[in-house]
Amino acid sequence: MQTYGVNELRKMFLEFFESKGHLVLKSFSLIPHNDNSLLLINSGMAPLKPYFTGQEIPPRKRVTTCQKCIRTGDIENVGKTARHATFFEMLGNFSFGDYFKQEAIAWSWEFLTEVVGLDKNRLYPSIYLEDDEAFEIWNKKIGIPADRIYRLGKEDNFWEHGAGPCGPCSEIYYDRGEKYGCGEPDCHVGCECDRFIEVWNNVFTQFYGDGNGNYSELEQKNIDTGMGLERLATIVQDVDSIFDIDTFKVIRDKVCKLSHATYQADPKKDESIRLITDHIRSVTFMASDGIIPSNEGRGYVFRRLLRRAARHGKLLGIKGSFLVELAKTVIEECKDGYPELNDKKEYILKLLAIEEDKFSKTIDQGLSILAELEQTMEEKNEKILSGEDAFKLYDTYSFPIDLTKEILEEKGFLVDEKGFQEAMEVQRATARNARGTTNYMGAEETVYQQIDPAVSSTFVGYEHLSYDSEITVLTTETELTEELIAGQKGTIFVKETPFYATSGGQTADTGWIKTADAEFEVEDTIKLPGGKIGHVGTVTKGIFRGKDTVTLEVNKKQRANSAKNHSATHLLQKALRTVLGSHVEQAGSYVSEDRLRFDFTHFSALTPEEISKVEAMVNEQIAANLPVVTKIMNIEEAKKEGAMALFGEKYSQNVRVVTMGDYSKELCGGTHVTHTGAITAFKILSETGIAAGVRRIEALTGNAVFDYYKKLEKDLHDAAVAAKADPDSLTLKIESYLDEIKALKAENESLKSKLAKSSLGDVMDQIIDVKGVKLLSAKVPELDMNGLRNLGDQLKEKLGEGVIVLASATSLDKVSLLSMATDGAMKKGAHAGKLIKQLAALVGGGGGGRPNMAQAGGKSAEGIDAAIAKAKEVLAEQIKE
Repeated sequence: MQTYGVNELRKMFLEFFESKGHLVLKSFSLIPHNDNSLLLINSGMAPLKPYFTGQEIPPRKRVTTCQKCIRTGDIENVGKTARHATFFEMLGNFSFGDYFKQEAIAWSWEFLTEVVGLDKNRLYPSIYLEDDEAFEIWNKKIGIPADRIYRLGKEDNFWEHGAGPCGPCSEIYYDRGEKYGCGEPDCHVGCECDRFIEVWNNVFTQFYGDGNGNYSELEQKNIDTGMGLERLATIVQDVDSIFDIDTFKVIRDKVCKLSHATYQADPKKDESIRLITDHIRSVTFMASDGIIPSNEGRGYVFRRLLRRAARHGKLLGIKGSFLVELAKTVIEECKDGYPELNDKKEYILKLLAIEEDKFSKTIDQGLSILAELEQTMEEKNEKILSGEDAFKLYDTYSFPIDLTKEILEEKGFLVDEKGFQEAMEVQRATARNARGTTNYMGAEETVYQQIDPAVSSTFVGYEHLSYDSEITVLTTETELTEELIAGQKGTIFVKETPFYATSGGQTADTGWIKTADAEFEVEDTIKLPGGKIGHVGTVTKGIFRGKDTVTLEVNKKQRANSAKNHSATHLLQKALRTVLGSHVEQAGSYVSEDRLRFDFTHFSALTPEEISKVEAMVNEQIAANLPVVTKIMNIEEAKKEGAMALFGEKYSQNVRVVTMGDYSKELCGGTHVTHTGAITAFKILSETGIAAGVRRIEALTGNAVFDYYKKLEKDLHDAAVAAKADPDSLTLKIESYLDEIKALKAENESLKSKLAKSSLGDVMDQIIDVKGVKLLSAKVPELDMNGLRNLGDQLKEKLGEGVIVLASATSLDKVSLLSMATDGAMKKGAHAGKLIKQLAALVGGGGGGRPNMAQAGGKSAEGIDAAIAKAKEVLAEQIKE
């Protein structure tokens, strides 16, 4: 059998099914589109759900893909075994109501035996035990003896996921030989060892299941197949595991080189080598699809994987940052199949560098806190870390819970995961509420899912703001209807519409739909699967019926202002790339008639000079009155001409390209001005960070800029009147006021300090002896934390050696506590941080700190006396006899 590399096998598969009439689609983004049931795409069929359910019409009835996927269900096993991985590529061929079992089985056999060249005698098909049709095809048509066809039960060979389309499966197993087996005489297909490995799974979607065990035949039967590319490569290359195939081995060898380790020399090190090899693939691909590390959702998965890899690098002894070097290897190995990796290389590497650096800065602190918690558990003879402490590590130090678990398990400790989940409940509830009610498709349940999938709309709004068309569908807020009458809210669908539906960051057109006797106010325009455009609003007069011919009129002023803002975002992106660098990519936008918001990839705040330069560049292009030209082009041709594309966006073969002179060229479906001069003016209002590596600019255009300056002028005039100054001298006036306030504040603090000291009287009279350590524990009137620290320093000098505890309240619900311990006291066991932690609970607060100095806050002034009194007891417990 000839050996093929991963990139060769991917190409062979796609070309084979293309020769069978399949349309080759590029891998979809890892970010699911209109599917709230998934955080990340985890199978080849996941992005194709709308075609399987009939909600959308596929571009062709036969489709083939190689889909990048991420699954983290078995993340704890990644590295520990050579079987598990989080990132993988799934080869698939799909039929939407076209061919069925005969062709699917025959082509899978043909590809494996004739194209790849696997030995027919080492291939074993399995079928669902009741699927006689599949048995007949394998036995009679393909010629597999009956004793080599395995009938398996529902658990193994019937695919279903709750209510929805489902059906029997037929898997193909490959016998890798006795060297991979368990040695048992009855070793066969289904054995847990590595000898018989499933290579291909044909799912015959022929039923609809109601979720309660009842099935009905589907009118449109589908084929959904899946074959793991890495698993196929393992067989073809005859290697032990996926970590030994060509593309993995290059990354694995790089890990070994960086860590000076040898693979398969130390089982513990092997775990770390495999884990890093897998996780760096995942995070590199996630970054290329625009996923940003965060503490929730898919961003949390990203952060979790990256930080696990970073920590295992430390375990291997790798000094400093190393993930960027590995990501370069991933990009080099995978760019053949995924050119976007190379296109986004600069951005990917910067994002990973920043996140790894951020973790490096927090991990030592987090590990130190964890070590303290371990020590406390050992002292108390406990084996379980509280959920509250685990959540603190997660929330404060960005320690993923599984990282905490992993570190503790290595030392024989457990984590109270239930307590952790309870501490997370608020965030989880928020996420659940945001998802809403979803169906099999992972989309919100709406009336629109009742509409015939064949219904579609054509957008004519680039050329027209008013258009006559025929009503195709009417809905109320809950059901399809034949008519809408005055006062009713609902949605109108027509064959052609000039209304732009919310998409690409641009908000929807509003306006009116009219007949001679009726009027409908359009409050929103929505884009739905299958090319449907809905006009949402209220009937203000008369009755609308299906098949009525209506006039659709877009609000011209709103459209014009939205177009100005949208065109300005194109000029802005080009200016940002010119000033900051080519790593800048659009990461989101919001364009309305009032303002624009532009999110972009960059790794530090813009300086005032950079903001000024960007703003000036955009205004220069507006003044140049550049022509804005749009044309339809082939996607590859557009990219060759330098057209900018959106992160992770899935484009069709033909795309709309918007060009502004020789300055800007972008793929865009939005509405624009005809010349940049129509934008009139551009003003940046703010520049902020919204996530790691993502910045946001908010800006105005047109008359909104002039309105902004009018308000600014009025505010300046009002401020000058209030300060009793002219606008020209307002700055000097404010500076003099600030100097005066500063002097008064210093005088006030001095008086407070004197008052506090005098109220304490002779402090030496309040000092008590606790097991040979002097303790001054006192209540002080109305001092904030800064005041307490200053007073504490003075008292410590006067005390010489010992411990000081001070408490003060500036209001009934604002308490400050301070604890200080000298070197001599610490040598005897005194610890200011642990002392203050126990006292803080008495004033309804919390805090901590170093052994020599610690502070805390509280919300209950009533507990101050008790805290001052308890200081003696706590210190006594600390002092070593």
